[in-house]
Amino acid sequence: MWAILIGATLIVAGLLLLFRPALNKKLSEPHRLPQGGRTLEPRRQGVRFLGISQNWPALIVIAAGALLMFFGQYL
Repeated sequence: MWAILIGATLIVAGLLLLFRPALNKKLSEPHRLPQGGRTLEPRRQGVRFLGISQNWPALIVIAAGALLMFFGQYL
């Protein structure tokens, strides 16, 4: 039972580690597009924060939690 609870906690902690860069981003300020009009979209939008090379610790924590939940009944 405890292994399953620890596994679930590790999965949630890994997800928080994974999305930490997205949660820490500053809110964008309205600005004009080169085509005209206003937008709230960031000027340099990118998804590099979702790459595996930067998020491998979070993925390992999630995998460890999943293994604990899967094999927790046998411990």
